[in-house]
Amino acid sequence: MATERDELTSYDYRQTRARILAASDVCIVCGHGASDAVDHIHPASKGGARRDPDNLAPIHGVAGCLVCLRKCNSEKGNRPLAEVVQLHTSVDWFAGP
Repeated sequence: MATERDELTSYDYRQTRARILAASDVCIVCGHGASDAVDHIHPASKGGARRDPDNLAPIHGVAGCLVCLRKCNSEKGNRPLAEVVQLHTSVDWFAGP
């Protein structure tokens, strides 16, 4: 019996995930590097595209961030990114290189 989450373990999804993490590993929640997962910017449960690369971004998964110790994916849950409390530090991690 197939579920709607089965596509998130498909070969195509894993390839998309690998491309996103290869392009950048900076977490969309805390702004620190070494993200090990990708998450939907606009949650699929609220109408976001499940496998659209433009709706996927790096995030720290189950292990959490080694720098700030946040469990970024758990904190975000199924909320849109705009509703998640961003980390504010003296360095603007979101500015990019």
